[in-house]
Amino acid sequence: MTLLDMPQLIEAGIHPTQAKLFIEPLKAACELHDINTPRRLAAFIGQCAHETGGFVQLEENLRYTSAERIRDIFKSSVPNVAMAATLVRQPERLANKVYANRGGNGNEASGDGWRYRGRGLIGTTFRRNYAAAQAATGRPYIERPELLATPSDAALAAAVYWRDNQCNTWADAWELDIITRLINKGMAGRLDRIARSEQALEAFS
Repeated sequence: MTLLDMPQLIEAGIHPTQAKLFIEPLKAACELHDINTPRRLAAFIGQCAHETGGFVQLEENLRYTSAERIRDIFKSSVPNVAMAATLVRQPERLANKVYANRGGNGNEASGDGWRYRGRGLIGTTFRRNYAAAQAATGRPYIERPELLATPSDAALAAAVYWRDNQCNTWADAWELDIITRLINKGMAGRLDRIARSEQALEAFS
């Protein structure tokens, strides 16, 4: 049994509406993958809450309103502001351009960039990572990538990734920075991740 229940999830900072949607998927996923101590639960919930803005945003938002912002984020794929300007408020075109020929995706015309954009509680992105999640869970994410934007599959895939990257071990040691690098591939949002995890730890302790 996990320590998860609705009051604790709300105390951890999750809005009651989202807590109601996610409590059963989270309980099932956490029980399945041994996310079952206060530190493990707190680190997992804290990271997922950061990635999704409190379990709200399960799909990457690529509808940018500023060419400069697109240029700043996607420097390697969008070499100048003029090109970026053609991608403002064009999320599908932007995804297909910046995610083409990466992570197992096909070229820009394949549509893989949009098809396998970031989804779920930890932002699974690229065909290769969807395939890995599919292999680990038995769920048809290549044919039905939209499943990762549902609470049950988002929780399941995130818990599998957590398990496969030994995040329970790092949570036991309360090494939040290491977990952040494993999930983010960098340290973006470090302070928010720590704050959310520490709030969750108080709730689960």
